[in-house]
Formats: sequence, C-alpha cells, structure tokens
Amino acid sequence: MAAVGHKSASEAPHVPVLLKPLLAAVAPVTGVWLDGTFGAGGYARGLLEAGAAVVIGVDRDPLAFEMASAWAGAYGDRLRLVEGTFSKLDVLAGEPLDGVVLDLGVSSMQLDLAERGFSFMRDGPLDMRMSQAGTSAADLVNTASEEELADILYHYGEERASRRIARAIGAARKIAPIVTTFQLVGLVEKCLPRPKPGQSHPATRTFQAIRIAVNEEFLELVEGLEAAERALKPGGKLAVVTFHSLEDRIVKRFFLSRSGMEANTNRYAPEKAAVEPQFTLLTRRAVAPDEDELAHNPRARSAKLRVGMRTAASAGGAERGGLGLPMIDEKGRH
Repeated sequence: MAAVGHKSASEAPHVPVLLKPLLAAVAPVTGVWLDGTFGAGGYARGLLEAGAAVVIGVDRDPLAFEMASAWAGAYGDRLRLVEGTFSKLDVLAGEPLDGVVLDLGVSSMQLDLAERGFSFMRDGPLDMRMSQAGTSAADLVNTASEEELADILYHYGEERASRRIARAIGAARKIAPIVTTFQLVGLVEKCLPRPKPGQSHPATRTFQAIRIAVNEEFLELVEGLEAAERALKPGGKLAVVTFHSLEDRIVKRFFLSRSGMEANTNRYAPEKAAVEPQFTLLTRRAVAPDEDELAHNPRARSAKLRVGMRTAASAGGAERGGLGLPMIDEKGRH
C-alpha cells in the first residue's frame, strides 16, 4: 500500500525524541551502529553526524525507505538500509555492532498518514500494519471474539472499560463491518465519559492496544533486546526510547536482569546462580525530555530513555518470566 500525497522525509516535520540526551549518554559515537526503528531517519542522521562510521537502518515499513530516498544518498556507503524487523537485527546486521538504537511505538510518519490507520485523530482505513502486510486492525476487530478483544484492550492498553468496549464492537459489527478509524473512535467515545481538559482522548488506549496486537510489538521488543545483546561488541551501547509504561517496564526489567540488579521479589524462592552481567547500566533511571524539548515537540511528553553498555559476558538465555511481558497466549496475543 503506497502512501498517497505524502511529503518526503526531508520535507516532513520530524523531530527525533530525546536525541540530544541519547547522544550524550552513548558518547563517543564511533564504529558501526544499527538503528532498528529507522522511520524518518532522525536517529540515523544524528548518529552519523555525531561520528558513527556506518549506520545500518532497519525498518519493517517499506514506506520508510521510499521516503528516505530523497536524502539517504548523501551519506553514501555510511548508511545502509535493510528492510526487516529489529527482532532479527543481529542477523540483519551481519557483523558485530558498536551500538543499537530502538525508538519504540508508532512513528510520526505513520501517525500523520490517515491511510495507514494508526491515528484516532484522522479518518482512514482501520489498518495499523507497520509492515503493510498480514492481519490488519480491521481483520482483528471484526473477527476476534469479544472476550479476546477485551483481553487485548485490558492487557495491551490498560483500558479499564475493555469489556464494555468489546461488547460495543461486537454489537456494531453484527450490523456492518468496522472498517474505518472513525467508526472505531465513535464506538469507544460512546463507552467512556467525555475527557476533562488535559486528559487523553478516550480512544488512546484502545488504539494503542489494537496496534500492539496487530504488530505483536511486545514479543518483537523482547526478541529485539535479546538480538541486540547478541550483536553488540563488549563496550557496545544499547539505547531504547519507550512511549508508554508497558514498554518501559519490559526494557527496565531487561536491563536490571542483564546487569545483575534484578530485585528478589520472593525471599522464599531458591536463590539463582550468580551469572556474569551482560550489561552495565549507563542510565540508573529513565531519562525524560526536558521542558525545552517538550515545548518544541509535545509528542515527547511520555518518552523515556534507558541505556546500557555491553560487557564481555556471553549473551544470556531466553529467561523472560520476570520481564513483565503481558502475554495473552504464546504468540503474544489471543
């Protein structure tokens, strides 16, 4: 699905969130870096201008590379673009890395295009597929059971009215399929009270949950963190920017467990064997945007940055039980 009438990345307003504190936390920037969520290329360009010899830009969305064609050539061989998911970044990189950057969630580029169906503020087809392939949001909304939809809304969107919204969806689709973003927005608005000044839009959590389910974002995130651990050289940096509490919880717990700082939540449980840490934390607490950044980029308000540095220890196993992954079933959703 090609975008209609969109601006090129060089023309469209795009401000990479927390770029300055990210570059400060990983300095000096040298060697080969991988931007696992290339999007409009803001982080990749920032890394190249900060001193990276090569940046490998990975994205599952073909539109990202179409939009980059206007400016990517100026970097020559220093910028390599690869279509794929960051859960396989170690394979896609093809070489050990000095750094990895992951900017999670949906990109401004995707939100701003009504035909991609990510935004509850723009009417368009109910799509939400980052790769532009596979099961769409409309497919999910119209075929999943009400129980399944309620679980997705509750676990992936922390929506307290999940069952009420799921029942409304079930009733509406018996009359006609739900195929546009505004159809879904209208159903959600009828289920929730009108927001007070300063509160988020009523459909925010529903759209977040469905997008996460369609793109299997939590499973992708955990596999991406593990792939970065395998790909990074000793001394390599992993920087992750999150946009909601569920993402941040997974990233926080991953870094804590891999840096040997995992909390002992059950004093009666058998002690785990000591394992050499795979990461050293470079940010003890999540870094949030300052007032200046918020003034220039309101979309940054919920962003958090966490950074770790790879040690020489062997990559860890697939212990995921303590990461706070809200799994509905083994695939990451019902």
